[in-house]
Amino acid sequence: MSAAEFSALLLLFAAATFTPGPNTTLATALAANRGLRGTLHFICAVPAGWIVLLLLCGAGLGALVLALPWLRWGILVVGVAYMLWLAARLARSGTLGQADARQLDVSFVEGVGLQFLNVKVWLLALTVLAGWVLGHPDWLARLGWTGLLMVVFGLASNFTYALVGSLLRGWLAQGRRLLWFNRAMALALVATAAWMAWSALAAGATS
Repeated sequence: MSAAEFSALLLLFAAATFTPGPNTTLATALAANRGLRGTLHFICAVPAGWIVLLLLCGAGLGALVLALPWLRWGILVVGVAYMLWLAARLARSGTLGQADARQLDVSFVEGVGLQFLNVKVWLLALTVLAGWVLGHPDWLARLGWTGLLMVVFGLASNFTYALVGSLLRGWLAQGRRLLWFNRAMALALVATAAWMAWSALAAGATS
């Protein structure tokens, strides 16, 4: 992999992982409610899900999803529904005590599964495979490098957002601040779900 290719890959990962999305929103909200330590399992689940999805797409799952419109729409519908469900849970949590009682938790398995319902992650995996891995004689080494970078950027971005959330934890514990913060994060999830649905509809209308 040339220096130019590697630099372009770094820019892609930086743009894709540090911009707001379902993962970073959840990492921020979970850390604000449960603390940084209580969010580490989700932070680790995100890159784990990315790696599994990248490997499965490389093995042919990505081509299958692209070839079957009903499967793409199924993933989208389930993903939007799941994010709306998470938003509803988040909007109802108004105290740290409620969050500590596991009202507001996303398990490691749920965190991994969420990546398969996230259109942004599918696009990232397919873009990386098409642009940097498949069709090159050193594809296996490229797959290893891209997978490693996925882990590094996934951990770094979600840890950064979670750190911000945890630093706000003490301030949010006063009065009804946490409730309104959680509602704002819930609204961000709803907006993300709406963007996913709108993007898919627009792509379907132009295809």
